[in-house]
Amino acid sequence: MASILPFMRKAGAVFDDRATQIMGEAFDGACKELRDTGQPPIVYEVIAKRIIDAAKNGERDPARLRNAGLAAFGFDNDGKRAPQPGSSVSLARSRN
Repeated sequence: MASILPFMRKAGAVFDDRATQIMGEAFDGACKELRDTGQPPIVYEVIAKRIIDAAKNGERDPARLRNAGLAAFGFDNDGKRAPQPGSSVSLARSRN
């Protein structure tokens, strides 16, 4: 698994040990959700930046931090991939 620490250093972000641990868990969970294989470095950077930004705003729930990291990749607030526009699920929802 990748680590969020290099991204925190790059961003100049400083958190206490517990917050750093929670953010690391969230980052690892987000990477695992994306199957953590063959992703370009920018993917990890985007995930980390979103987690760091949410933590700067006071979020400490690991699931919410993970979901914040995944939101840029089409995941909803529950960490599930949102239906893509034009898919049968999204069309059914738009008709209701």
